[in-house]
Amino acid sequence: MSTTSNNSPQTKQPNRQRPANAEEEHGKLNESDEEMFAQLDSTVFKRFFYYASPYKKQMLIATLAVIGFTLANLALPLLVKFGIDDAINNTNSNLLKVIAISIVGVAGIYWFTNFLQNVLITRVALTVLYDIRADMFLQLQRLALSFSDKTPIGALMARMFGDVGALQEMLESSIEIIGDVLTLFGIIVILLVLDVHLALVTLAIVPALFLIRIVWQPFARRAFLRMRRNSSVVGVYLDQNVSGIRVVQALNRQEENTGIMGGKVHTFFWSAVRASRLGGVLMPTVELMTGTALALVLVVGGGRVLSESIEIGTMVAFLLYVQRFFEPIRTLTMHYALLQRAVASGHRIFELLDIPLEVEDKSDAKPIGDITGRIEFKNVTFGYDPARPILRNISFVAEPGQTIALVGPTGSGKTSITALAHRFYDVQEGSISIDDHDIRDVTQQSIGGVMGMVLQEPFLFSKSVLENVRYNTLNATREDVVAACRVIGAHDFVMQLDDGYDTTLEQRGSNLSVGQRQLLSFARALVADPKILVLDEATANIDSYTERIIQDALRKLLEGRTALVIAHRLSTIRNSDQIIVVQDGGIVEIGTHDELVASTGLYSQLWQTNYTSFDDIADNANDLTGMPASST
Repeated sequence: MSTTSNNSPQTKQPNRQRPANAEEEHGKLNESDEEMFAQLDSTVFKRFFYYASPYKKQMLIATLAVIGFTLANLALPLLVKFGIDDAINNTNSNLLKVIAISIVGVAGIYWFTNFLQNVLITRVALTVLYDIRADMFLQLQRLALSFSDKTPIGALMARMFGDVGALQEMLESSIEIIGDVLTLFGIIVILLVLDVHLALVTLAIVPALFLIRIVWQPFARRAFLRMRRNSSVVGVYLDQNVSGIRVVQALNRQEENTGIMGGKVHTFFWSAVRASRLGGVLMPTVELMTGTALALVLVVGGGRVLSESIEIGTMVAFLLYVQRFFEPIRTLTMHYALLQRAVASGHRIFELLDIPLEVEDKSDAKPIGDITGRIEFKNVTFGYDPARPILRNISFVAEPGQTIALVGPTGSGKTSITALAHRFYDVQEGSISIDDHDIRDVTQQSIGGVMGMVLQEPFLFSKSVLENVRYNTLNATREDVVAACRVIGAHDFVMQLDDGYDTTLEQRGSNLSVGQRQLLSFARALVADPKILVLDEATANIDSYTERIIQDALRKLLEGRTALVIAHRLSTIRNSDQIIVVQDGGIVEIGTHDELVASTGLYSQLWQTNYTSFDDIADNANDLTGMPASST
């Protein structure tokens, strides 16, 4: 893959109220049930509603609609009461007609306000979710490679889709929660106004319901957290096996992996079953309470009607209000289950958004501007784990237009050197400069604008050949793309594809050979026209015939550019301006091919013993100097 990246444009940044231990987490996503459970608090809601704050007008209208809906809901039983009492007393037939018309009118208000609140809150919910996903995607694009190195893709997908989906459910039901709470308080007030004695009898069972919920709540919360974690585990394992399907089939691991996947799915299944059981246990409980309350109204209220203490319309109103009273309790119970999932999911989402950027532009960073391409490493020390440096005191200079080859055994630190040059990571000690600009003092976007990379494993997107070649140079024309492919030697095979440059490539370009994918990566770098080019073992997966085809193209590609070239094949680096031999995280030799061959160091011994690649010596580099030399 080649990059001469143009970073994403500036957009609204996430609300970063980081927890106190955010720095200690150092970019890790927490998947522990117990730790997640301990950190759940109201800050999740505060930060979630931060995203909803730009849509206050729509939410205000939706809230007014909820109030209208609630008032209409509360008015219907009262109108029924007045109608029944008027019909029994037969005092005013005109009043009965007015009441009937009023019932129809209130029902119409009920329908309209319910429709309005649902439309508005759905629109706000979808917009808020768009903003959250946009911030999550931006965060993933900006996080250092150290985060991507240790985070499974499946875990990220679970957060971006599953967890955001749980928030969607909560937001869409949030207005209903407000309506349910208003309905409960309204019904209590009306019942007390109608008849205090009967109201107290009816509401006597409510404390028992709240006691049950208090006991149930901690078990349900842990169950939902565990279900979300197990869902993420299944997603991670699925991603690994789909991405590595070639290895799975080559090693005949289908049955074993199916068994392992079955175990993980089984664990998720039973955690989901437990969460579902706990989520649904209150529903029949509420139904039981509803039946009990209705029975109490019939017994106590019926007795008072017979004794003429209250009118029959009042008892009917009580029966209707009891049903309406426990209906919001039922829905609140369902919403509480959604709330459990949403709180857990919100914590996981904001945990991702709170990961500190290990590589971040300074507040006064400026674009690097036009450069000649001079690169200098000064006493650079670096380690992915700061306690265990893998590069120590690296110092060298690449003058403008020079090709610098980095060679050495696998694991010696060559790729880390090039990653530091692009500022994918920050050095621990020392400095790296481009044209005397410390790369920590300039913007990362401007570094990407002057530096291109072609990596060992070519990555192509599920786009057309044309879009892949000009992926980071959108202003390139079709003619520019075709010209680059002609220079690189990719034009002929591209024209043999079904739709030529408009052919849509399959996932990761799987409908092309490795060599063809790499040629398109070279063309991508050529179109971008960077001043500095990094080739990280870019010819490692290309056969000797294809390598010969692109040698001339590479010479044209490197002409006038500063290049850092990582290569194991000695044939690809012997004409470099300088060859830097790296071993055990340090530079052991620097010079031209002829100078190094004339010395008695590692490079000379490799050449004299007829090795063609540093891969051939692997971990035995320390023993190479003791091997007898042979003529070449």
